[in-house]
Amino acid sequence: MDSSIYGVSSSKFFRFFLFSFVSFAIAALPQNPSGKSSSGQINSNSVLVALLDSHYTELAELVEKALLLQTLEEAVGKHNITIFAPRNEALERQLDPEFKRFLLEPGNLKSLQTLLMFHIIPKRVGSHQWPDPKTGPVKHIALCNDHLHLTSKSTGKKTVDSAELIRPDDVIRPDGVIHGIHQLLIPRSVIEDFNNRRNLRSISAVLPEGAPEVDPRTHRLKKPAPVPVGAPPVLPIYDAMAPGPSLAPAPAPGPGGPRHHFDGESQVKDFIQTLLHYGGYNEMADILVNLTSLATEMGRLVSEGYVITVLAPNDEAMAKLTTDQLSEPGAPEQIIYYHIIPEYQTEESMYNAVRRFGKVRYDTLRLPHKVVAQEADGSVKFGYGEGSAYLFDPDIYTDGRISVQGIDGVLFPEEETETVKKPAAVKVASKPRRGKLLEVGCWMLGTLGQDSRFRSCQ
Repeated sequence: MDSSIYGVSSSKFFRFFLFSFVSFAIAALPQNPSGKSSSGQINSNSVLVALLDSHYTELAELVEKALLLQTLEEAVGKHNITIFAPRNEALERQLDPEFKRFLLEPGNLKSLQTLLMFHIIPKRVGSHQWPDPKTGPVKHIALCNDHLHLTSKSTGKKTVDSAELIRPDDVIRPDGVIHGIHQLLIPRSVIEDFNNRRNLRSISAVLPEGAPEVDPRTHRLKKPAPVPVGAPPVLPIYDAMAPGPSLAPAPAPGPGGPRHHFDGESQVKDFIQTLLHYGGYNEMADILVNLTSLATEMGRLVSEGYVITVLAPNDEAMAKLTTDQLSEPGAPEQIIYYHIIPEYQTEESMYNAVRRFGKVRYDTLRLPHKVVAQEADGSVKFGYGEGSAYLFDPDIYTDGRISVQGIDGVLFPEEETETVKKPAAVKVASKPRRGKLLEVGCWMLGTLGQDSRFRSCQ
């Protein structure tokens, strides 16, 4: 017979105590089925770690170049993911070289990120969850908010949009799964960006037609002439520039003139964002946007059809500028003006020029100074002597209208020294001097009128 404790049998009391202890222990266990640890770090069993260590090396390299690791870590922390990984051959040999070059340009980082996130679904989809061939395709939303269609064919093949599934459930982890596909998936938005950039380059190659007259007093066209689409403006870039900082601030960007063929404001914003993403050029971007209004002026010039090449000093070079060099009114603008060339030049074009011609003088927006370029140590060297700078990071940004070349120094124009030319000495031929005795003899013959007979007396 069970003994009682305060009127309750001991067996019932023991069962109640055991049930409470088990419930408490289960509640204390960590509820974390995903691959993310409670400390917020991705553990070694995560699908992201498996991707970086897998045989999909080309895709893993693109993910690192696109700076997407933090974004994917946040996605894994919220839910499981499904990754469709193209095989390496599809990215190495079967991809159009021009399209691959477009993706790897620093200015097209957003397009690369969109392309990669198009291969990821924020939910777990195993190979057994593919739709039946009779039901038709099933739509899923990728991380880039575009739609992916999963389809099963009557032959047994499974597809993701236009790509065939060749290695289903290749990598399985608690927080996701990786399927191998035979080709790259390209969203429509990335294709449109690529085509727009390619069309922009083709437009920028149109040559101007005709030779309209410019009034030398007003620097304006006497008679407006029709300008073909994409042709460079007729007026010099110096006439289109805003007044200096001592006169008035640069105006806000207009509608791009009567033609409005180019969106200069977006292009300038794009290249400044590229400088920030590239790293090491934050001071240059800060001067263009915050310290001066040059970014606005550059956008207006590009909208009007002008092309420019920016020689951008890196942060290490900008840190060497003294307070006196930046404190004078208009000093930052004059420094940057000397680093802007009103031509479209790339690293290849400048290097070919200095190899062929030796020293090349490029016009700058700081009139009348020019920047000198020459070949040195297999690269392009700008400036003179100790104030020179080398082409350090070539082709940071090139879109057919704006070219940004990174240099490792701040350039200053050569000091103008007045050289006074001394008049050349004029040699005067002097007649041979006659002796005293001969002069007296000639005088006596002259009184007699006979000096003309002697050659020495003439």
